[in-house]
Amino acid sequence: MSGMDLLPALSGRHGDRPDAVRVGDDTLSWADLAGAAGALAARIAGAPAVAVTATASMETVVAVLGGLAAGVPVVPVPPDSGPMERAHILGDAGAELLDGVDLSARGSFTADVPGGATALILYTSGTTGAPKGVLLRRDAIAAGLDALAAAWAWTAGDTLVHGLPLYHVHGLVLGVLGALRTGSRLVHTVRPRPEAYAAAAGTLYFGVPTVWHRVASDPAAARALAPARLLVSGSAALPVPVFEALRGLTGHEPVERYGMTETLITVAARADGPRRPGAVGLPVAGVRTRLVGEDGAPAPHDGEAVGELQVRGATLFSGYLNRPEATAAAYTPDGWFRTGDVATIGPDGWHRIVGRSSTDLIKSGGYRVGAGEVENALLAHPAVREAAVVGAPHDDLGQQIVAYVVADGVGADELIGFVATQLSAHKRPRQVRFLPELPRNGMGKVQKQHLQG
Repeated sequence: MSGMDLLPALSGRHGDRPDAVRVGDDTLSWADLAGAAGALAARIAGAPAVAVTATASMETVVAVLGGLAAGVPVVPVPPDSGPMERAHILGDAGAELLDGVDLSARGSFTADVPGGATALILYTSGTTGAPKGVLLRRDAIAAGLDALAAAWAWTAGDTLVHGLPLYHVHGLVLGVLGALRTGSRLVHTVRPRPEAYAAAAGTLYFGVPTVWHRVASDPAAARALAPARLLVSGSAALPVPVFEALRGLTGHEPVERYGMTETLITVAARADGPRRPGAVGLPVAGVRTRLVGEDGAPAPHDGEAVGELQVRGATLFSGYLNRPEATAAAYTPDGWFRTGDVATIGPDGWHRIVGRSSTDLIKSGGYRVGAGEVENALLAHPAVREAAVVGAPHDDLGQQIVAYVVADGVGADELIGFVATQLSAHKRPRQVRFLPELPRNGMGKVQKQHLQG
């Protein structure tokens, strides 16, 4: 297949439009974008891999597309990565850092690339060790984007708006390659500010919970999104109060979805279906899921029993670069990918993600408590702006529930009592610790490992 076949908009299938892709102040047509990518592809053809400092810029978009056109694996490097992290990524991937992307250059080079070839190497960190390179195939990306286009009725008639980082699946694969595969117009706001989202006049918006919280806190900006077709939230659970605030201000119930770097998006609510706060919907086309209890037996689909979510299907990665043992350990003997996330599945197949088994499933006094449920209860208190719940070692209970909150004018005892009135008493926090802000990564996801201890 041609290096551009993955992205039909760059092959002329949707014609052309002068404002096809806008990133900040830079705007290119699909033809000009294809030309700039083609010129870069001719320059890097034959390289084993190419690394890109993935700033929120048109240069990053062109660099990634140039690699895809040339059939050269692209390694997006977070722009805020430190020297040790950057050196590890470049050395592990065997990639040289690309510089000097010329937005005005034009060329037509494109390689013949098999669908099973690696398109992207995305580095993801676990709880221990150096980041691992996740190998994403071209056909896996195509399968994932086509499944989401079907689930969200995403077409060339849409204008996608987001301001997410371009070194993650959400911002890069969904938020850039998705637009070029469906033929929708793309507006990247550089930063996901509420006023920028409001001014973009999109039909489809992507955001993470932190973004949607900020939008909901700006009523004028939120109301400006009312004409949109779909608001999509991902990368972490959307707090129920934010879901409800968006519904009240925009008239939209956000669509939530679930995925990982290794799997792309595997579960999502549908554009033409119900939306349920705290739930992520059904498996997308080409993906199967199962729930496995601690004893290795299937967990019942009753909406209550929790188990590890395991997946298989066309969107999965082809392995960790240079890590055959880690790749093997990521799969069960019968070929299912171990997500490391715990979930429930209801009788109707709807999935709810409890969280990471290592941080979000708390075993306290013989009970299994999902951190997200306690966090949503805390966030329902009017004084609480942010909340993160973890399990801390406890001699008697095994783990005790500890809440870290950002709040004004409220004490720990009041919050503990408030949760006890909202949930079962055993789910109340035993301790509440107040912080000026919660530690977050570049995608706005709370870094709970920094709260432990």
